[in-house]
Amino acid sequence: MKIQPMNDHILIEPMSAEQRLKSGIVLPDTADKEKSQQGKVVAVGPGKILENGKRQALEIKKGDKVLFTKYGPHEIKIENKEYLIAKEEDVLAILG
Repeated sequence: MKIQPMNDHILIEPMSAEQRLKSGIVLPDTADKEKSQQGKVVAVGPGKILENGKRQALEIKKGDKVLFTKYGPHEIKIENKEYLIAKEEDVLAILG
C-alpha cells in the first residue's frame, strides 16, 4: 500500500528500541522500557502552505534518520507494520 502524507506531515518507521547493557546483555523490544524516539523517514508531504498561499517545502526528505518528540507523532498500523505520522515541527534533529 502506498501512503502519501499531507502538507507538512511525515511518515516515520520507528527504529528498534533494542538496548545493550554494559555487561553485554541485550534487552529485547518486549522488555518494559520506553519506546525509541528515533526512526527512518519513509515518506514526506509536499510542504506547509504559508499565509501568502505559497508552499514551503520540507527540510526533511525520504530516507533521513530523525529524532522526534515523545508525544508528538500519531501511531498507525499499515499492513501489520507500525508507523508514526508526525508534523515537521515534531522532528527535533536529523541524525547524520
